[in-house]
Amino acid sequence: MTFGTILRLGRISNLPTVWTNALAGAALAATGGVPLETVLLVALALTLFYEGGMWLNDAFDAEIDAKLRANRPIPMGEIGRGAVFIGGFAMLAAGTAIAFLLGPEAGAAALALGAAIFLYDWLHKRTALSPVIMGATRFLSYALAALAVGAFTGPALWGALGLFAWIVGLTYAAKQEAYDRIGAAWPLAALAAPILYALWLGVSEPLTLAFALALAAVAALALRRLFRRATGDVPKAVVTMIAGICLYDAALIASTGETGLALLAGAGFLATLALQRVASGT
Repeated sequence: MTFGTILRLGRISNLPTVWTNALAGAALAATGGVPLETVLLVALALTLFYEGGMWLNDAFDAEIDAKLRANRPIPMGEIGRGAVFIGGFAMLAAGTAIAFLLGPEAGAAALALGAAIFLYDWLHKRTALSPVIMGATRFLSYALAALAVGAFTGPALWGALGLFAWIVGLTYAAKQEAYDRIGAAWPLAALAAPILYALWLGVSEPLTLAFALALAAVAALALRRLFRRATGDVPKAVVTMIAGICLYDAALIASTGETGLALLAGAGFLATLALQRVASGT
């Protein structure tokens, strides 16, 4: 197995969105400043959950990929399916262990997150509810970060619900990628919820408003591509919306007054787009 295989299995280009989730969940729940050491541990745990989920996704989809996406690592013979299953579950277990170091509440959130990841990877080709399950994984990522530093209530909970809605819309669009088109449009309405929430938070906070407007621009660009239906538009729309997760996180962080951390999260948007040139984000 080469380093390139690891990059492709794990879709590492999307990791900045995981790290900004850790920042946002913690910033929304923390009192008296964000404990960066704790955030780093949360980011490490979420990285393991994300990478483990990506590995399991390929392992569960190996037979389908052999027919439709033969360039994936398992069909290409770069790594065995059994090894990918073992690696994926090992990473979920390691992420859970780290979360329990941050407290029983964070550990409980990690158990729920691991279960949601498993369910998505196992069922996503067989249920129309897969966007909801995927949304739950990011909702629980916020929950884990919030519980590691405080309580999962108030701004942290509302922020997680907004992220859930963004991921539902994004995942629905991603499910159409194999056909390079979009089907029914109504599930995409979920994208409006986090934009409106961020705009509401930005009424009296200029930096929050700036990130909210940037998120709205990303959604508009993605929707234009989805409905234009030109060749390659759906994949481009999906990766743009994935990167937009960082803008949503940045808007919420800015609303807490953590300007430096908000700008760092905003930079995650550019980092995600740049990394997608190295390894595909979908």
